[in-house]
Amino acid sequence: MNVDGTPFRTIWLAEDGETVEIIDQTRLPHEFVTVALNSVDDAAYAIRSMQVRGAPLIGATAAYGMCLALRKDPSDDALKAAYDLLLRTRPTAVNLRWALDELKTLLLPLSEQDRAASAYRRAAEICDDDVAICRSIGVHGVELIREVWERNGKDRPINILTHCNAGWLATVDWGTATAPIYVAHEEEIPVHVWVDETRPRNQGASLTAWELAQHGVPHTVIVDNAGGHVMQQGNVDLLITGTDRTTAAGDVANKIGTYLKALAARDNNVPFYVGLPGPTIDWTITNGSEIPIEERDAEEVTKITGRTEGGEIETVMITPPESEAANYAFDVTPSRLVTGLITERGICAATAEGLAALYPEKR
Repeated sequence: MNVDGTPFRTIWLAEDGETVEIIDQTRLPHEFVTVALNSVDDAAYAIRSMQVRGAPLIGATAAYGMCLALRKDPSDDALKAAYDLLLRTRPTAVNLRWALDELKTLLLPLSEQDRAASAYRRAAEICDDDVAICRSIGVHGVELIREVWERNGKDRPINILTHCNAGWLATVDWGTATAPIYVAHEEEIPVHVWVDETRPRNQGASLTAWELAQHGVPHTVIVDNAGGHVMQQGNVDLLITGTDRTTAAGDVANKIGTYLKALAARDNNVPFYVGLPGPTIDWTITNGSEIPIEERDAEEVTKITGRTEGGEIETVMITPPESEAANYAFDVTPSRLVTGLITERGICAATAEGLAALYPEKR
């Protein structure tokens, strides 16, 4: 995707072929800053502090974190320590565990001298595979947008509501929920995106709006609680979100507030779709209540960061100092509220049967 007209991925190797570079997403939208990761501790910090975020990108960063660890010490102990350190960084996104298991399974049988090079090759494959997966989600999902556009007589833009950031910043490229939007934009199907601000970290207002603007996609930022209103007014054709973990039966864990959007969508007959990469499916569970819900620092609720009129970036408190705050990062949308899942293999019902039909090897 584009940044000031220059194509970027969210994670890449530096010229030395070993140092990992990322976009520091905590500095967006006010500053575009890249950061070098030189150690597994750097990678763990990047995930934990949300310099990188989004389930697919967390997985890719964890894979490269294993590479950085083994570059310095390829022993069994170092491999297992890196695995454990990275696994503890974020509990909800299943791609983290998936990527770490991929690396651990590959590397443990190898000799120590072969581990680092093999790790770098597999991490690069995970990144390239993610780009291909997200592009395929876009190719399948754009047909939903095209269908609405043609049904409406091609006489107005298609309005899509999204929540949080499931864009290219949450993946290696293209995004999940945004991939159909970007493909539609490429194919000159007119789209307009309603961007929920997504409190408390404002990933919609800060990240989704930023990347859509960089790519030239028309959009409007709204407060989270306006989503139901714009649906009531008939100004939403489709609702598309991403997911950090989806059960084998189609329950979806996504950024806090997604469940409320799904309820409003059901009440207003707005189709609610989820962009779903295969590695984000947790085949070990069938009930969304089994998904661990991350609770983050209360300061993300009590404080907010922005740019002043003078150009300075400042953080201010918005609650009384005596007030406690709870910061639930995710909620679970039951499969019954999900119209369909847009995967790299096609679109299916949010059911065990629907997913199994697309991924028969997981039966």
